[in-house]
Amino acid sequence: MTTVLLVLLGLLLVVVAVAFLLRRRFLLSGLGAVTMWLRTPNSSRWSVGVAWYGGEELLWYRALSLSVRPQHRLCRSGFSVESQRRAGREDLALPEDVVVLSCSTAAGHRDLAMDRSTVTGFLSWVESAPPRH
Repeated sequence: MTTVLLVLLGLLLVVVAVAFLLRRRFLLSGLGAVTMWLRTPNSSRWSVGVAWYGGEELLWYRALSLSVRPQHRLCRSGFSVESQRRAGREDLALPEDVVVLSCSTAAGHRDLAMDRSTVTGFLSWVESAPPRH
């Protein structure tokens, strides 16, 4: 009886791990998909995830999740980058080579962090938004 339960538990863990890896591969395979860290104003913690930007929205998916829905949906028309800086001592959870963007959105203030190589493309996407009315 215990052997059967252990085998079923092991099989369940393998299925969850495969589902997690397939989800991550799918998220990173899309055009405009980048690894991005996000911090909300009510939190001092950074969360790593995959962001898709294109069209009129930035969709941010938590990396350590099996959810197929984005945890944050930010509209480009209400999005502006207030400042950018290198990750500092207060950003211990971030790799050294990322850039932190302090952003104003329709959903409130957000801090985003991404690799230096993706910042230019992301800023071009933000700046190419149609004018606000």
